[in-house]
Amino acid sequence: MFPEETKQIIKKSMSRPLRIEYPGALYHVIARGNAKQDIFLTDHDRRRFLRWLQDTCKTHNLLCHAYCLMGNHYHLLLETLDANLAIAMRDLNGNYSQWFNAVHGRVGHLFQGRYKAFVIEKETYLLEVARYIVLNPVRAHLVKHPKEWKWSSYRATCGASTSPEWLRVDWLLTHFSKKKQEAQQEYRQFVDEGSDARNPYDDVSNGFLLGSPQFVSWIWEKTNGVEELKEYRREERIVGRPTLEEIFADATTKTKRNEGIVFARLRCGYLTTEIAKLVGIDRSVVGRISRGK
Repeated sequence: MFPEETKQIIKKSMSRPLRIEYPGALYHVIARGNAKQDIFLTDHDRRRFLRWLQDTCKTHNLLCHAYCLMGNHYHLLLETLDANLAIAMRDLNGNYSQWFNAVHGRVGHLFQGRYKAFVIEKETYLLEVARYIVLNPVRAHLVKHPKEWKWSSYRATCGASTSPEWLRVDWLLTHFSKKKQEAQQEYRQFVDEGSDARNPYDDVSNGFLLGSPQFVSWIWEKTNGVEELKEYRREERIVGRPTLEEIFADATTKTKRNEGIVFARLRCGYLTTEIAKLVGIDRSVVGRISRGK
């Protein structure tokens, strides 16, 4: 039996969320239709989704800086003031799915598993990601210019249409100029240049982090771990993780060794065989310790 301190470490390691959540976090969220099915069949569907998005932003204190609704998926650039992305997305997708199925006489899952959420470093990738989102219809060859696609935030941000209250365009625009008209003009030019720009997601780290090496390290220090490890690829659990040597540097007692095993296996995603080799015990023992047995 483990001492109470070790039990608490095991409990926390198994209950921490994978979704990186902290106040002020910025995300590029993508949700796709189940089996690639369309999630928007009519313009009425799109308008209804935007109403649910408005309600979600208000209820969960979210800031929506950009969006684009496609046929079988959508893109959102969301900032969470209260570190609550998972709850907010549960409500948004859940409410829309129930409404969609009721209206169209369908049953079953509308969305393909869980949404994808990239954590974005504001200082380095905010503008590139915002541009990437509104250029989706152009890359899909649905329109020649983003201004022709009315189901994105481009027209509101560039000043071609009135911005809804829930869409926060000012933050993006202030990165171009303090004067709104100048900012809108520079934004339009910036988006126009996007067709020749490289894909910002070529720089993504570990499948879901887009930022500088310093940002990736900060994320590791800021967050506490992962949840339901079996649902996620191992590489999504090892962002900036310490080495095994560092983890077990102070493991001078059996209790500290066991705590290190729990941390290395559940928090850092190290393999049982890797831990067993370093610690010098059988892998079955490592397995039992990491499971709290």
